[in-house]
Amino acid sequence: MYPPVSPIIFELGSFALRWYGLLMLMAILSAATVASRYVARQGEDPDNLWDMLFWILIPGFIGARLYYVFIQSPRGPEGLGYYLANPGKILQVWGGGIHIFGGFIFGAIALFLFSRIRKLNPLPYLDGIALGLPLAQAIGRWGNFINQELYGPPTTLPWGLRIDVQHRIPPYNNIAQYPNSTRFHPLFLYESVWNVVGFALLVWIARKFEKQLKPGDLALGYLIWYPLGRFFIEFLRTDSWFFPGTPFNVVHILSAAAMAVAGFVLYRRHRQT
Repeated sequence: MYPPVSPIIFELGSFALRWYGLLMLMAILSAATVASRYVARQGEDPDNLWDMLFWILIPGFIGARLYYVFIQSPRGPEGLGYYLANPGKILQVWGGGIHIFGGFIFGAIALFLFSRIRKLNPLPYLDGIALGLPLAQAIGRWGNFINQELYGPPTTLPWGLRIDVQHRIPPYNNIAQYPNSTRFHPLFLYESVWNVVGFALLVWIARKFEKQLKPGDLALGYLIWYPLGRFFIEFLRTDSWFFPGTPFNVVHILSAAAMAVAGFVLYRRHRQT
């Protein structure tokens, strides 16, 4: 497996249209369409969802980028020192380098603030977003493929990913030890497939158990499904900072906490039903 195209679709002066940005736009619009249709079925105004989108996206991208820069990047090709020396690069999300957990935190805060201002019940909107989010993630991960990022350690599996030397992090940029023929685990593909399955599962649950579901249940289901896959994928990450002497990193803690809390809340909500 090898990225077949340049990350840049075309350039016009200082403007460059990148596949990463285009895929992110497709992902956002796909998720928002799914979410708006869901909230409409729940008797809510879908226009609120589209208005909410602008409130969520900017803080979400800022949070996702800040998480990457200050927590993820120390093991990345640039490193935290690069961003501290070039602070203007910190918010340049179009070149890649964002992290979903930072987006979760900032986006959730923005959603609840918007709901409070508009006097809306946030739970149906959370469910709609949770329904569309796995689809968006599945699409967006292919931007990582084109940018040659989000890969794991070397593998001999037939779907191994080729990574150019300039996109490798130490020690995999040592050509003598890891020649051009070396293939790496395509973590972007693992997560994309996991999210496609999660999207299908949540759609099935939303339709099959529509009468039994309470507002917020789909969001809780997402917070169990996605972190479960992410927990195991993280063991293969090559660009994360791990706790010394362990195979665990911050994402393992966040994923386990999300699953535990969401599972407990879901159980308590339906214990007597």
